[in-house]
Amino acid sequence: MPSVFRFRLIPFIATLLVMAIGITAGQWQTRRAAEKTAIALKLAQRATAPRLAIDARPLEIADLEYRKMSIKGEFVPNWPIYLDNRPYQGVAGLYVLMPFRIDGSRMHVLVARGWVPRNPLDRKKLPVIPTPLGMITVQGMARRNPGKLLQLGKPDALRPGAILQNLEVARFAQASGLQMQPFLLEQSSALPDGLKRDWPLPSIGIDKHRGYAFQWFALTAVAFIFFVVTGFRRGTK
Repeated sequence: MPSVFRFRLIPFIATLLVMAIGITAGQWQTRRAAEKTAIALKLAQRATAPRLAIDARPLEIADLEYRKMSIKGEFVPNWPIYLDNRPYQGVAGLYVLMPFRIDGSRMHVLVARGWVPRNPLDRKKLPVIPTPLGMITVQGMARRNPGKLLQLGKPDALRPGAILQNLEVARFAQASGLQMQPFLLEQSSALPDGLKRDWPLPSIGIDKHRGYAFQWFALTAVAFIFFVVTGFRRGTK
């Protein structure tokens, strides 16, 4: 007896839903892989560029992202910010951020000073971190932001000592009233503060995104094949 495809509405809708999810997720992972590939290329190009000495002139982030730079000035210790859910070697911890006033001006740079472990008994108890006083020189790499995480619920108010998931430099400038350069500096120079400065590369995870994209597209193909095969089986029966 010849096979006949038997169409059924509910399995068809379910198949379309699974395929839509698979295609959307696969495309998102593909875009992320492409973005990180572009970042890796830019990192390679700018790694050999000479270190920039930053002064008070307003700058553009597009010209500076991933450039190594040096800034002379002093920390503003009354405006620390802590970014949560930043693990390091499997240990829960925080990124410590603090504005840094450029010498001889009112212009500031938001500096990611480093990583510190969280208190395992009291998540709200913040560590005491020594901050150098007076003029120093800080070196590091310019970033657009410290990396974005999924925000669950409403973020806390931006105030000194706040523990946040994400932070944009423009938002910090508005809340603090400080004049800010439009980038974040991931500090690499050593200071006697006990902070870890082993920053993850922004381009890491390209192969992971490609692998996830393949899995999502494979799921889409399997859902389509399953719908067609079971439709013919129903028709034959």
